[in-house]
Amino acid sequence: MLDIPTLLAKIPDEYKPLAAVGIGSLMLVILALFHGAGLHMVSVQQKRRQRRLRSGRPRLAAGALLVGWSIFLMLALHVVEVTMWAFVIIHAGFVKHAYDAIYYCANAYTTLGMGSLDIDKNWRNISPIIAISGLFTFAWTTSALVDVMASNSRLLEQLEDEREREMEMRFALRKEERGLLKTERSEALSEREKTKTQLSGLSFFQRLKIWREERNKEDEFRSTARAQIKDLRQKERQDEEKLGPGTGANAKDKEQP
Repeated sequence: MLDIPTLLAKIPDEYKPLAAVGIGSLMLVILALFHGAGLHMVSVQQKRRQRRLRSGRPRLAAGALLVGWSIFLMLALHVVEVTMWAFVIIHAGFVKHAYDAIYYCANAYTTLGMGSLDIDKNWRNISPIIAISGLFTFAWTTSALVDVMASNSRLLEQLEDEREREMEMRFALRKEERGLLKTERSEALSEREKTKTQLSGLSFFQRLKIWREERNKEDEFRSTARAQIKDLRQKERQDEEKLGPGTGANAKDKEQP
């Protein structure tokens, strides 16, 4: 099995600083590629979730949580990259323990400094390269974060507009329901008044028959009103599911890949 610390130890001391620069530069390129791929995936998943949120009923809470999830994924990228640096310096034999390696790389990566831990002076050139990688990736993340916040702001604005439209549709539905119920009660009351005028001079059984017909008509009025209310609610739900497309600037945002 290849023993990397032994191979690195065989390098003459005057060339070890140059070797450190070479190792650090290779890692810097790898981390840049990794970070770019990671930010691309974060952007893709955010746009996919935004497209889902733009279709159907407006879910403001989900829209607000989406930006938090994207920020968490960006933070996770940096944590993984610090771990990658720690993996390299451990297997290169610069630091013995994992917790020391993570501490050293985190301090260098965030440009805070090396803290109380240091490595051999011949290999310490790797520290500024770790710092450069941190500066580079943090700047890249900041740029991506600006796009995420701007895109999410547009999403929340659209969802807020759709929420207002949804509330207007529900208010109109309640108004129509109240109108149907009022009509049903008016028809039932009219039927009762009509029945009263027919009861005079009739026998008990004739009156019983008229009362039964009255109840049947009231049940019919009530069933008709319920069926109409059910149709109205179903239509309102279907209209809410169509809120997503939007118009104007929101439509353009939705069409973006």
